Amino acid sequence: MKLQPWIRTLFIAYVLRASCAYSSRPNFLLIMVDDLGIGDVGCYGNKTIRTPNIDRLAEEGVMFTQHLAASPLCTPSRAAFMTGRYPIRSGKWHLGLNCEKSDDFCHHPRSHGFDYFYGITNTNLRDCIPGHGSVFVAGAAKYIQATFQISFLALFTLVLISYSGLLNVPWKLIFYIVSVTSLLLGAVIFFFWNFQYLNCVLMRNDKIIQQPLVFDNLTQRITREALQYIKSNKDTPFLLFVSYVQVHTALYASQDFIGKSNHGIYGDATEEVDWSVGELLNELDRSHLQNKTVVYFTSDNGAHLEEISSSGEVHGGCNGIYKGGKSTSWEGGIRVPGLFRWPGMLESGMVINEPTSNMDIFPTVLKLAGSPLPQDRIIDGHDLMPLMQGERATSEREFLFHYCNAYLNAVRWNQRNSTSIWKAFYFTPNFHPKDSNGCFASHVCFCFGSFVTVHDPPLLYDLSKDPEEKNPLTPQTEPHFSEILKTIQHATETHKKTLQAVDNQLSWDNVIWKPWLQMCCSSWTEFCYCDYDYDFKLE
Repeated sequence: MKLQPWIRTLFIAYVLRASCAYSSRPNFLLIMVDDLGIGDVGCYGNKTIRTPNIDRLAEEGVMFTQHLAASPLCTPSRAAFMTGRYPIRSGKWHLGLNCEKSDDFCHHPRSHGFDYFYGITNTNLRDCIPGHGSVFVAGAAKYIQATFQISFLALFTLVLISYSGLLNVPWKLIFYIVSVTSLLLGAVIFFFWNFQYLNCVLMRNDKIIQQPLVFDNLTQRITREALQYIKSNKDTPFLLFVSYVQVHTALYASQDFIGKSNHGIYGDATEEVDWSVGELLNELDRSHLQNKTVVYFTSDNGAHLEEISSSGEVHGGCNGIYKGGKSTSWEGGIRVPGLFRWPGMLESGMVINEPTSNMDIFPTVLKLAGSPLPQDRIIDGHDLMPLMQGERATSEREFLFHYCNAYLNAVRWNQRNSTSIWKAFYFTPNFHPKDSNGCFASHVCFCFGSFVTVHDPPLLYDLSKDPEEKNPLTPQTEPHFSEILKTIQHATETHKKTLQAVDNQLSWDNVIWKPWLQMCCSSWTEFCYCDYDYDFKLE
């Protein structure tokens, strides 16, 4: 089976075929929450958000305390999760749904190995819910203003030159510039003005069933689909990937949960996700599948600290004691919940403090499913079963390379025969948690230019003594400072030799809106409106 990185998903399920033909092969329930902070979960220390069902997984299974996302951003982290490879080997995957025409679905999950799909194929954004503000308007306004200013200056210059007689400027050229500028500005304004209709779409398999997406009871509808899938496949080995839209903004919660937590809409959404996890676990019990199913729970990256609603309400989560958040390689951006449960095969209540990665899930699942690892590419993940079953005391992984987009940000060294876990930063974001709640001015922390501070020599921390990354070491405070950095640098050079150049997935050609590829469930005269998901009922 070829698993490739692809677009973000809300919910995916598929049945393992030949590799799971024997009853001894387990089922898999893989659960991923979007932007959930490690400090938002009870078993990781939270005392005010109620997560009894997630905590149940820790009580009945294995809890990793150093489980790390391969990227501090959603899509590259998910690409790593799906492929078992550093996302730098594939590039950031966010190309939409279609390639050549509006219904070829070349990037659809069912075109990449899945048998069933229910969910959204684009990022959940504030722009999808009226009244929640926008993550684009400010930037779009600057683009429109800059384009207008440049075009006006060019036109004024051409008219002045033509009027003065210095050069005969064809009026057709002036008309062409005005027309093209107007067309581009019109397209940009149309796109963002109608963002909700064009980009917020719910699909079941290859059919658009709701456009624009209605968020009412969405988590409950996801739960309904997952429960029905388990019931329908309880006699056939399956892999079910439940990837919640929450708690990425735009935040929402159903009437059963709205206003019930101590942390506003963010807490409400988190507690509803926990309820959903409980429903899935209960269905495994009812179907007598609990001992036949490997359950994995995680988040794609740390909580997004900079998320503030248009009304000023904090919509980001908590990363506990850890510094930073989403889009940073500080621990708060990459250290995420990591829980496994497999009754009878994994000891309950086990806590593992070794560094692990969400890249490790791919080889772990393939091993348990009886499928060989692909031999035509480098797999960076490691099978976690020997660690979880006590066959190994330490992780197979000695080094982890933390990227911020395409830039190598930091390197982690789990030194053998030592209690120390070293982490070296080549650059750090200009992060001001006390003054502006992280990188608030830019909504996320960027990885380049004036947004970062480059360190030479790299900043060095010992996470075993300083997990909050407060006190960088120096040659005076760490006698082996130089030797540690040399070892890390050597590992980095070895790692870089394994990388091959890939296409820039964020080139203008890839990211610019292409109207001819636009999804539309009805005619354009009906403005792409449909709703076939209204008959909601959770049994």
